[in-house]
Amino acid sequence: MTNTTPALQINNLSKVYGNGFTALKNVNLTVPQGGFFALLGPNGAGKSTMIGIISSLFKPTEGSVKIFGTDLLQNPSIAKQYLGIVPQEFNFNQFEKVEDILITQAGYFGIAAKEARPRAKKLLTALGLWDKRNNKARELSGGMKRRLMIARALIHKPKLLILDEPTAGVDIELRRSMWEFMQQINEEEKTTIILTTHYLEEAEQLCRYIAILDHGEIRVNTEMKELLTQLSIETFILDFKKPVSGEVSISGITSYSQPDNQTLEVTLTEGESLNGVFQQLTQQGIEVSSMRNKANRLEELFMRLVEQGIQSKDSMKEAGL
Repeated sequence: MTNTTPALQINNLSKVYGNGFTALKNVNLTVPQGGFFALLGPNGAGKSTMIGIISSLFKPTEGSVKIFGTDLLQNPSIAKQYLGIVPQEFNFNQFEKVEDILITQAGYFGIAAKEARPRAKKLLTALGLWDKRNNKARELSGGMKRRLMIARALIHKPKLLILDEPTAGVDIELRRSMWEFMQQINEEEKTTIILTTHYLEEAEQLCRYIAILDHGEIRVNTEMKELLTQLSIETFILDFKKPVSGEVSISGITSYSQPDNQTLEVTLTEGESLNGVFQQLTQQGIEVSSMRNKANRLEELFMRLVEQGIQSKDSMKEAGL
């Protein structure tokens, strides 16, 4: 990475609300320029609080936030120029026309309508909304409103884009088209992207970096490929070319099951060979037509980390800590 200034630098960030609830505890996080970064965590982990602080909705109790080297608390107007945010909730004027929503947003950043219109056309076209430009926002479907939120966040060409559950409630086909658009602006425009999502396959497919937040603390902060190597147990589904009669017999692996006469589920731990399973099937005259993971690898690891966190918290309660 040639650029040394991080897109986002969070140092010792803490947030304690007026009722005494601690949402963030000395969080440190660095997001490199040009990165595609996943910020994951269960409900109540502190993700919304962190995004609220970055977007200036909340003030931190302690700590600092820098966006491309600019301190958010000391120079908010400059820092916000670098930032585009797509929140979970629709927060535009439902009675305003689609194109006008983008032009109005551009005006907040000092961009004249003459300059904003070509940018609005480009974004609305890329997101499949150009033919809806004269429609009022309230007339759009839920998926179209999601895309409008993304277009609005990008109208001033931010260097850092935060997407907070951008595909919630969006159908599979539309979700994948949005994935393609996110990858495009990350690769072609070098826009740094931070993604929060409950669809963990999105994080695994899109993101190079990942941080997992739990109970207000960063539990994991690494590259995606590094994190996935920590997964020691994996379950595969094997589909046979033809139905088999009787039971399949496999040895030398953790476990297996046969849901029907054309499918086999095998669970392997680290060191166990999938090739050995194929060899045994071949010996039994069984050909495999396809293979897939039963569960998303990241989801398995994420749930394990959350469970460990819950167990650790329970242990502390039992100890009176």
